Amino acid sequence: MIKIGILANEPSGDQLGAGLIQALRARYDDIQIEGVGGPLMEQQGCKSLYPMDRLSVMGFTEVFKHLPELLAIRRRLAHHFINTRPDLFIGIDAPDFNIGLEHRLKKVGIPTVHYVSPTVWAWRPKRVNKIRRSVDLLLSIFPFEVDFLTKHRVPVCYVGHPLADEIPLENSRTEAREQLGIGPQERVIAILPGSRVSEIKALSETFLAAARLCRERDEECSFLVPLVNERTRSEFQTIRQTFAPELPLMLLTGQSRIAMQAADVVLTASGTATLEALLFKRPMVVAYRLSPVTFWLARGLNLVKTPYIAMANLVAGEQIAPEFIQHQATPAALCDALFDFLDSPERVAAVQKVCVRVHQELQQDSSRRAAEAIVRLLENGS
Repeated sequence: MIKIGILANEPSGDQLGAGLIQALRARYDDIQIEGVGGPLMEQQGCKSLYPMDRLSVMGFTEVFKHLPELLAIRRRLAHHFINTRPDLFIGIDAPDFNIGLEHRLKKVGIPTVHYVSPTVWAWRPKRVNKIRRSVDLLLSIFPFEVDFLTKHRVPVCYVGHPLADEIPLENSRTEAREQLGIGPQERVIAILPGSRVSEIKALSETFLAAARLCRERDEECSFLVPLVNERTRSEFQTIRQTFAPELPLMLLTGQSRIAMQAADVVLTASGTATLEALLFKRPMVVAYRLSPVTFWLARGLNLVKTPYIAMANLVAGEQIAPEFIQHQATPAALCDALFDFLDSPERVAAVQKVCVRVHQELQQDSSRRAAEAIVRLLENGS
């Protein structure tokens, strides 16, 4: 029997992990997988030792508040895996949590894989030295990362992005609207305030105010708001009832992709959603807010080394999505940016051309390629 330890800490990692587990099960008839995962990984047979949302924390101040619990969980997981001795451990994203765990496991002879490169090319680049000491293989999902990692002697394999395999190069806006009961002529804005409760709290009021302005500018505008789960939906509903109870919205749970597919333009928090919008070839406007202390530290210490915050812009190599950070993310600015797309078919067409190019670069049958790289490591040690 092959025994695999694995850990993901948020919905995007859960998606990656589920595809990888499915591909590994296609290679091994007898495989046991346990660690931390969400519902998608559990559906593929991963035994989760802790609820995934207990690890889903971001930002300096946010992490600091939960640090004792996070460190305790990591110690218990390290103890568990050292005692049970999996044939291999896979950390999916969550570098601040996983790299430390991988380092400890590798020191006792357990092979380690990290799936999704930490953004060392953009944020705290000296981390690459610890990564090199902690992982036997890094699975990169973006092609521009490989040169940097190779230069710093990190064993890396580019596998592409699973979302580029799941989302077709061409998709029908009409079909999505028919499924949601939306007319073909409506101007539809998809609003995605984030996958974490902290993001919902930070952005929902501003996004709702921007939607109200859009509605005032064009009363034919309609809004789709997909929330990742019932917890985030409940949080959003509470904010909506306080700040915009009169605004007509279609709330969805766990249906972000059909919302993007049906939309003319997307208003989203920075995160994996920007990449999904790119893959659906939808123009987008991106906003993000951190706690004031987190933002002050990041800016004051010059920790960010990249010109963009949105992954869609990073992977495109240009700003196809306007970005509004902290105080720049005002309702009026967001509304204006949305209408810059709604009123300019030529601009939308130019963005879509870039999206097609990026989609083709990322479409690599990535879960299969990642599984093959892991199989090579298990069987050949390289």
